[in-house]
Amino acid sequence: MKTALRVFPDVLIIVFRPVTELVAEQRYERQSGFFSIQTQGARMKPSWDIFCSVVDNYGDAGVTWRLARQLVAEHDVQVRLWIDDLAAFVRLCPDADPCASQQLREGVSVCRWPADWVSTTVPDVVIEAFACRLPTPYTESMLQRSPRPLWLNLEYLSAEDWVSGCHGLPSPQMNGLKKFFFFPGFADTTGGLLRERNLIIQRQAFQQDKALQQAFLQELNVEPLAGARLISVFAYENPRLGSWLDALASDSRPNHLLVPEGRILADVQRWLGGEGELHAGMVQIRGALTVQVLPFIRQERYDQLLWSCDFNVVRGEDSFVRAQWAGWPMLWHIYQQEDDAHLPKLDAFLALYLVGLAPEAAQAVNRFWQSWNTGCDLSESWQALTEHWVQIEKHAERWCQQQAAQTDLATALVQFYKEAGH
Repeated sequence: MKTALRVFPDVLIIVFRPVTELVAEQRYERQSGFFSIQTQGARMKPSWDIFCSVVDNYGDAGVTWRLARQLVAEHDVQVRLWIDDLAAFVRLCPDADPCASQQLREGVSVCRWPADWVSTTVPDVVIEAFACRLPTPYTESMLQRSPRPLWLNLEYLSAEDWVSGCHGLPSPQMNGLKKFFFFPGFADTTGGLLRERNLIIQRQAFQQDKALQQAFLQELNVEPLAGARLISVFAYENPRLGSWLDALASDSRPNHLLVPEGRILADVQRWLGGEGELHAGMVQIRGALTVQVLPFIRQERYDQLLWSCDFNVVRGEDSFVRAQWAGWPMLWHIYQQEDDAHLPKLDAFLALYLVGLAPEAAQAVNRFWQSWNTGCDLSESWQALTEHWVQIEKHAERWCQQQAAQTDLATALVQFYKEAGH
């Protein structure tokens, strides 16, 4: 027999249920937290909290949402995702309720991060994503917990050399708690990249199934011409975008540009001319170039979009990593920072990414990426890149397999938790 508690005001009801029921545990959830009652001998699942503050894009929410789901699905842990902008989260998970203080989505307890913090239970692991600041009452509760939780600061992805030396280092806090730096990265001395267990197998099966690809594109009302180069563009604003679109429009090969709703649409509109804003479903043709606007789609479908395209322009962190798993040529529009602080980060990644590529092809990739990220004309650098297309295409798959051989980020986090003695 199995017992489960149901809690009501001033009433405690104990319900006895057969062990044969499919539900292995009954859990009472409320905004202030959750707890589980399990029979003797049952293993308690580790509990994790992930805090995410959405700044001005969907990248932070995208990374933490993927991480939370993978921890639940592959590592058998309980996860609460605290997020301060549920409207942004709904773009990633359309089924979510933007008004709910707490909701269960794909096994993850998604909680609104309230401005006025409400006391809640403290879990075994606390992840502070991208240096968002935890609520003071919450950290005070962490001090009172025994044993104290493992506190991790999940940093932004970087290929810079110093990352390996800082990964896993402790940071003693003034209140007596200890926080550890956890850096995603491209070397085995870092925390690795987010990658679901069967992702590469799923991607390869999709790319080998032409009927499946065609069905996916038809769902998006995408019907490229025979032999067309299919390109996805999810990027920040770029004042020189028109020079690239000019090159695509005058190409001897047809090009089909797929642009999910986002920040770069205004630049596309400026090049196309005409009145009114672009919106999902619109298709415009200029010479050899077809421009099609797509709706903002959930992460799984965006992965399939990347898998379907011959070239992917991506931005930030989440789409940047997913484009690498697609195994196709790509361009990274890195997030711009003051005083060009982002450019050394771009150089650091290219220094790793271009290893093993023939010098002429590597130079072509580097030139196009640098031109895009520094606001230079893109027509000549794009033409140079296309001259080495076959080599660049093969290299993209090699890079993908090289990175897939390393421990993924979610697994690395769980290993760190276990090695910490929890």
